[in-house]
Amino acid sequence: MDNITTVALSRLVAQDRALDVTAGNIANATTPGFRAERMLFTAWLTQEPRGGPIAYTQDHATFRDPAPGTRRITGNPLDIAIGDAGGWFTVLTPRGPRLTRDGQFRLDAAGAVVDAEGDPLLDVNGRPLQTAPTDTHLTVAADGTLASDAGPIGRIGIVRPDNADRMTAEGGTLFAAATPTSPSTAPQLVQGAVEDSNVQPIRELTRMMQLQREFEFTTQMVEAENTRQTNTIDRIASGIGQG
Repeated sequence: MDNITTVALSRLVAQDRALDVTAGNIANATTPGFRAERMLFTAWLTQEPRGGPIAYTQDHATFRDPAPGTRRITGNPLDIAIGDAGGWFTVLTPRGPRLTRDGQFRLDAAGAVVDAEGDPLLDVNGRPLQTAPTDTHLTVAADGTLASDAGPIGRIGIVRPDNADRMTAEGGTLFAAATPTSPSTAPQLVQGAVEDSNVQPIRELTRMMQLQREFEFTTQMVEAENTRQTNTIDRIASGIGQG
């Protein structure tokens, strides 16, 4: 396979991956706390024995857009948005503690505060927040204190990873932190609101159309090069046959 084709194919592989990532962003445009995924392309240089350097396109990495989503008022007492000070909720999953910005919580049958998957929300001491049957009219203060008419229940733990760049996404809204976390002293929580996805659908659709055009152009170039090579081989074979 010649260099032109292999370079073009490396670009096609990267573009196909970019289309999948963009489609995933669009699919999660309404997922609370979702952070859009981005791709990082790099040029992989190689030196040909009888030529100059050739740059192949390489899917180097993916990362999450750190921009917060729009805050939406719901009025539900256990919908909680993290304020401008930032930070993350911690939920206890079967795989261990995970960080999330999805603030849609509820009470399970036992009175524990859990997320949509039933994973408990942790307090500042790393313990699940548990309500009692007598706890009614739940309120959440800006500092994370969860209380009811019967008094304080606990304080929601809001944390910051020591290195946010070393967080691994698990699904749409959960992240595993590879470094220790530190408590946020002033989380500025907002009760009755959730942080929506930070995906901007119009921008993502525009990006997808651009990627699709680039993919089709590169495909046409590969097909044209294949046709050129085939025609060249046919002419050479024809000349040999006539000789």
